[in-house]
Amino acid sequence: MSDDGEDVVALPRGSAVIAHSARSDVGLARSVNEDSYLAEAPVYLVADGMGGHARGDAASRTVVETFRRHLEAGRPSTPEQVLDAIHSSNDAVRALTEEGEEGTAVAGTTLTGVALVDAGDGAGFHWMVFNIGDSRVYAWDGRTLEQLSVDHSAVQELVDAGLLRADEADRHPERNVITRAIGADAVVEPDIWLIPATGRQVFLICSDGLSKEVDDERLAHILAGDTGHAAGLAGELVDAALEHGGRDNVTVIVVESELGAGDDDEATRDRPDARPDEDTTPRGVGGGNGDVPS
Repeated sequence: MSDDGEDVVALPRGSAVIAHSARSDVGLARSVNEDSYLAEAPVYLVADGMGGHARGDAASRTVVETFRRHLEAGRPSTPEQVLDAIHSSNDAVRALTEEGEEGTAVAGTTLTGVALVDAGDGAGFHWMVFNIGDSRVYAWDGRTLEQLSVDHSAVQELVDAGLLRADEADRHPERNVITRAIGADAVVEPDIWLIPATGRQVFLICSDGLSKEVDDERLAHILAGDTGHAAGLAGELVDAALEHGGRDNVTVIVVESELGAGDDDEATRDRPDARPDEDTTPRGVGGGNGDVPS
């Protein structure tokens, strides 16, 4: 499943031109794809379902359907509306849980993504990054790949506690254990970041089927081959995951936005740093950043 497109989102002053490339693949070891994604301006998200086969697939699809009902396509939302969609998704996924002869069958899913929002009170438009679980959001400024989201995982907690080195995380026996998920608890607590929307910004959103197969340096090299448009990049990234083993479902969205497009052609050629302020920059399990060598 793949999707490339470009949309223009009207703003009170000017507009945002948002291009995206999205692809999802079952991988080389699984029989069912439990990943789902939403790539409809100005909301882009990936959900990696859990619970086994159809149950994980139903959980991730339920998140996508809930966001579609709660957020209007083609216009910025508010942070409160995005949070409401997240909490409603949690309720909807919990409703999929069933009691059976073998006990409780729990449905769950990760959720990560970005949404263009009006922060209100004159703060202007921001990209709202949200995360629950170990799917990821990265920012790409044309040279450096920065993990914005923080993995909610057992190995990340060990790294944060100083009990495990970041380079050991991918080999740890509990590397697939997540500590937060949509559907796991009655109340879900997402991590969120608000990043001012300005100039040209690029985000990479993915399930762990990409991040566990392809290191940050390789991701950066693929993104560096971009010719100025996001189209096709998700397919290249998914192919890289398959080449490295494809042991899980893999889903990727590359989002490239440009505010005020057409006002100054030269000014929009350089990509500004899309990272949040230093005091809100999270740490990634994989050790942080991928840079393209000079």
